[in-house]
Amino acid sequence: MTEVGAEAVAAEAAAAASESGERTASGARRLPRVQGFAEWPGGGSPKEEGKELRKRVPRAEHAVFDLDASRPGAVAAVEESNLGRLTELTPIRVGRMAATPFAFLRGSAGLMAYDLARTPMTRIRAQICGDAHAANFGLYADARGGLVIDLNDFDETLYGPWEWDLKRLATSLVLAGREAGADEDKCRKAAHDTVGSYRRTMRLLAKLPVLDAWNAIADEELVSHTDAHDLLGTLERVAEKARANTSGRFAAKSTAPTEDGGRSFVDAPPVLRRVPDEEAAAVAASLESYVTTLSEDRRPLLSRHAVHDVAFRVVGTGSVGTRSYVVLLLDHRGEPLVLQVKEARPSALVPHLVTAGFEAPGTDHEGRRVVLGQKRMQVVSDILLGWTTVDGLPFQVRQFRNRKGSVDPAALAADQIDDYARMTGALLARAHSHSADPRLIAGYCGKNEELDEAMAEFAVTYADRTEADHAELVTAVRDGRIAAEMGV
Repeated sequence: MTEVGAEAVAAEAAAAASESGERTASGARRLPRVQGFAEWPGGGSPKEEGKELRKRVPRAEHAVFDLDASRPGAVAAVEESNLGRLTELTPIRVGRMAATPFAFLRGSAGLMAYDLARTPMTRIRAQICGDAHAANFGLYADARGGLVIDLNDFDETLYGPWEWDLKRLATSLVLAGREAGADEDKCRKAAHDTVGSYRRTMRLLAKLPVLDAWNAIADEELVSHTDAHDLLGTLERVAEKARANTSGRFAAKSTAPTEDGGRSFVDAPPVLRRVPDEEAAAVAASLESYVTTLSEDRRPLLSRHAVHDVAFRVVGTGSVGTRSYVVLLLDHRGEPLVLQVKEARPSALVPHLVTAGFEAPGTDHEGRRVVLGQKRMQVVSDILLGWTTVDGLPFQVRQFRNRKGSVDPAALAADQIDDYARMTGALLARAHSHSADPRLIAGYCGKNEELDEAMAEFAVTYADRTEADHAELVTAVRDGRIAAEMGV
């Protein structure tokens, strides 16, 4: 038998052993391939695959942003994104977006996705936030009341190009820095360093055992890992406020006692308003199916609370105009737990993902999409995350005021913007590494600063574009072409 023939026979025997679970000729046990697990030994090198991608998509090309001739104008984009929202609330949304260029960016994830779909991409995909701007990171409580810092908004989440999140984050830091009064060098450096922090963190995660990488960069290590020491005082102040930001405090301000010993919400227009009995009953009834989306060990917690009232509450800039309710629950001592039942619209990124040549992501429930996306990206998630349907519309459900706190990047001192940039870049890398192989992305990003410089150039260019879009919206508001309610 020739040497080649012997190798073929050995390979065939090994394959047969693998299928049957028998031992190979060398005596090694070869179990059948188990779906959902990796092969052993693994084929190829993800790091080398990432490096090879540089030939097809040079890292320097990420600096490119060419305005598409058919791109919708800012006003048209805002009006399109308002479709399906409650018309009486869209002027509030427009007013918030008109406040500053950074605020405009926060409300225009779809418009930026239009532009990103026409930029260079490696085609590596991860579970992305879809709206990873600098204000969508924050503190919240874990199951034991400890504070965690991570991404905290997932309305637009889907499986998409990792570059879209990183470019949106870098751009937002330029705009936040400008609003904070930082000079152009500091703004560019913030964008440059958030990409550099993402790249270095991904390289670190690629070198670790998978289980260690999954939970890496604990919050107590985050400041040191990203050299964000100038931010310590700000984070401590935010954490102090977050610890007091509870259901109890919200209920004390927003509810009043009822004759039966319970409590009910009090109108505080335009942000909080009571709803008709029929609407409240529909929301309350939807919680029955919500409970079934929780793991069984969580259900006794809710079974010890009674549903007392439902109110409508206006939410943040990007979500204004969607249907969002707060539900008051009380335990046997009258202690409150407040749930938020928030409409889950299709991700604004979907049509642009298709334009970029990716398959449209399928989902049977938009609330489920948001919840599962959040769990895939965060190290620790709200233990009461779930979803439901109200009057045929999909909703996500979560704790309201779960010791949440956030840094306003546009209010940071100029010398803190860079620290915040490095911190958020590291958190974004960790979030992406849960669904994409960090070795693959790290192999592409590399050791030098070529990617950092390219994406910083893109961020500055796109920040200028956003300022022009914002100016167009402000002019339209001033001329009465689009309604806006300012300062709400």
